[in-house]
Amino acid sequence: MKPLNATSFATLSPDCVLDALESIGLQGDGRMLALNSYENRVYQIGMDAAPPLVVKFYRPQRWSDAAILEEHAFVQELVEREIPVVPAQLVHGASLHVFDGFRFAVFARHGGRAPELEDRATLEWLGRFIGRIHAVGALQSYQARPTLDMHSFGTEPQEYLLSHNFIPPDLLAAYRSVTAQALEGVQHCYARAGALHLLRLHGDCHVGNVLWTDAGPHFVDFDDSRMGPAIQDLWMLLSGERADRSRQMADLLAGYEDFCDFNPHELHLIEALRTLRLIHYAAWLARRWDDPAFPVAFPWFNTQRYWQDRILELREQIALMEEGPLWMV
Repeated sequence: MKPLNATSFATLSPDCVLDALESIGLQGDGRMLALNSYENRVYQIGMDAAPPLVVKFYRPQRWSDAAILEEHAFVQELVEREIPVVPAQLVHGASLHVFDGFRFAVFARHGGRAPELEDRATLEWLGRFIGRIHAVGALQSYQARPTLDMHSFGTEPQEYLLSHNFIPPDLLAAYRSVTAQALEGVQHCYARAGALHLLRLHGDCHVGNVLWTDAGPHFVDFDDSRMGPAIQDLWMLLSGERADRSRQMADLLAGYEDFCDFNPHELHLIEALRTLRLIHYAAWLARRWDDPAFPVAFPWFNTQRYWQDRILELREQIALMEEGPLWMV
């Protein structure tokens, strides 16, 4: 496979996409719809005499082949236990393919709508679903995929931003100070949580990755799957005021604990994980800024106002991390 750099998606033309599918014996009919994905490139492809397929082209140099295949294997484990997720299809015995330097995988198209998170029964159903995923995720550990921790989502992204001239000079000292304080708060939250049991997670469990049908929910896009604490797959489904989020968490756990035990001390991590996600997200945008799709999609990034807002946001998180946990059993 020839090496590709971060800007190589510019060479991923419609012809290349169709040729990639043909290289594994799948004949598209020319219909192609780009789906909402920035980390990878994902397309819905019309097929000759068959339902449409979804093909994902992986960002070069992000994951190793072993890491991608670990994710595919985890999702397949879930399928074998009749958990409704969307696995990479096996074509000629393989789930990961290569064409013209691009690695790609093929998936069945699954539709659905966003879940109604204001409905308590829906939250409990989602909790059962996540509990089933975690019961399988706890059976073994990833070997090629990283762990969601303070270093990978906090310290390292902070250092990247501070050392690559993204922060305006007049805000540099303030950003350095507020991120240092925020990471200290994260450390204290982890200390209050105590010993953690890490398991294989979905990793990016927000409402956009849950599709709902009359049969219930199914999760898509395990691309960010990694080792981490169970609460990571729960907190992003919460919204509203503190009382609302407490009720939502109770509903989620009512379903979750039907299938998987939950350590209530992990509730100390909710605001810590939110803080880490904010720092990591800013660094993610910075690392991808040489991809032509990013300045078009995120024109507000790296402006003076953007970094001012991030500083205020982290100051709010510092205060929130000093509060007690959201809800305790």
